[in-house]
Amino acid sequence: MLTLQKLTRASVGLTLPALCLLLLVFAIPIVQLFFNSINAPAFSLVNYLTFFVRPANVRVLIQTLEVSIAATVICALIGYPTAYLITAASKQVRTVLVILVLIPYLTSSLARTYAWVMILGDRGLINNLLLDLGVITSPLPLIYNRMAMYIGMVHIMLPIMILPLVSVMLGIDKSQVAAARSMGARPFSAFWRVFFPLSLPGLRSGALLVFILSLGFYITPAALGGLRDVMLSTFIAAEVQSSFNLGRIGAASFILLAIAMTVLAVLRLNPAGPQGNAASVRRNRFPAAGALARHLIELGTVGRARRWKTHLYRAGDATRVWRYPGITLVIFTLLFLLFPGVVVIIVSFSAGTQLEFPPSGFSLQWYRSFFADPSWNRAALSSFEIAISVTIISTILGTLAAYGLSRSTPMLRNVLTLILLAPITFPVIVVGIAAYLGLVSFGLVGSKTGIVLAHSIGAMSYVVAVVAATLTNFDTSLEQAAKSMRAGPFRTFMRVTLPLIRPGILGGAVFAFLHSFDEVVISLLVSGLSIRTLPLKMWENIRHEIDPTVAAVASLLMLLPVLWLVAMYFVWWRSRSRMQAASAPTLAAV
Repeated sequence: MLTLQKLTRASVGLTLPALCLLLLVFAIPIVQLFFNSINAPAFSLVNYLTFFVRPANVRVLIQTLEVSIAATVICALIGYPTAYLITAASKQVRTVLVILVLIPYLTSSLARTYAWVMILGDRGLINNLLLDLGVITSPLPLIYNRMAMYIGMVHIMLPIMILPLVSVMLGIDKSQVAAARSMGARPFSAFWRVFFPLSLPGLRSGALLVFILSLGFYITPAALGGLRDVMLSTFIAAEVQSSFNLGRIGAASFILLAIAMTVLAVLRLNPAGPQGNAASVRRNRFPAAGALARHLIELGTVGRARRWKTHLYRAGDATRVWRYPGITLVIFTLLFLLFPGVVVIIVSFSAGTQLEFPPSGFSLQWYRSFFADPSWNRAALSSFEIAISVTIISTILGTLAAYGLSRSTPMLRNVLTLILLAPITFPVIVVGIAAYLGLVSFGLVGSKTGIVLAHSIGAMSYVVAVVAATLTNFDTSLEQAAKSMRAGPFRTFMRVTLPLIRPGILGGAVFAFLHSFDEVVISLLVSGLSIRTLPLKMWENIRHEIDPTVAAVASLLMLLPVLWLVAMYFVWWRSRSRMQAASAPTLAAV
């Protein structure tokens, strides 16, 4: 027993480096921000009262909720049927469709926002096409309004809704639906009563992720929305740039954080553990609606009884009816996700002096402009240096933390996981302000070291999530077998555990690199005026001038996730080949 307790404590100790970094750069500063918001040590709620007394602030808050809810509903309405159809496809087709959804998810959100600027702008793709066809005589106001903001947000958030749904739907036993059909249930009844309740955990996770990320959206609303479409994150950023009143900034940040935490608590999202039985949650939460629905269902009992006898013991196949509408929906969803990237890539080869689609000619002039401009080169070099440093730090600390969590008790694991995942579950503008306050105390604002530390807390969360998921299916008897052969803990980890979880570590490292390389909001707050990363340089160009060089940069950023996916596939393929080669002699001996 004592040995077991020692091993448990030693494993939990592996989470300490990650917790220390999180404590210094994020946790202590956010507590400091909270005390500033309540005017400690006097302790008053004047900053919160001031926020709610001003009608403009309340309007911004309500507008933030409206936009976040609308974006979540739109993503759910498009994402659920798309995920359902993806899971219903054959294995080969499903793999291709998931990769096509994954590519825009891994692509820079700034590059995707820029793509919509090119499509919806006054001289963009749609207005140019309508002008050339003679449909309109002057450009339509397609950009800088609420609709453009919704289009950009849904385009960025839709993969985040689809991927959890696909993951959950793939785990549902389809024979249960077939059993319901064989008992006379109509296709919609079998779906609604059997499949849909089982898929609710995926829908809930996707909806909550989209809603919380939408609450903290800053770049897309600022680039595509109008002056009247200000969200709370934009309001906080404006306060930082204008007055830097920590009391008011803290109050607005914690109002935003309170909304996010309330939604998480009400809908019982626990990133560290399972979600329980979806059907029972749904049944208990709306008792009045359930009673009314049951009463209405009773009215059609006679007709359903007759139909039930007709279809009894016939599994049925409704896929033919929905095949063509389903294929059409999937094609339109993938076009919506991929077409903006294709437009940017084509325009980046334009030979003209302005952005135009289709291009009047093709040239590499904007790529030459990018590689010949020292300011772009410095920004790209800084981004690579920072992203590589962040990847190394977050991969080491995140892997140690995930390994320690996997060997700890369930209760301790849940608490520590929630703490370690906080930087990616809190609105990004709140994380950015907390990181700024943490770096100020160390004198690291405006330095590469400061940016690396600020990026590392979020990147580390991704590594913990990915590696912990890999360790969930790890067979611990392999470690016990190695230790029974007198291998020490370090040697067991290096020779047994590490090779088997290497694909998960690589996946976490890829997410960490992309998180850092694409980061704008936190970099904007902690970089000062001395350091410009590639996304910051792009953001300045998008806001102040429409330089076609940005299209070439966006195209290069869109190729980055493709290269990463190829690299991951190569590593997975080599790992599988080695395992097969290693197992072959064993099988032959048996």
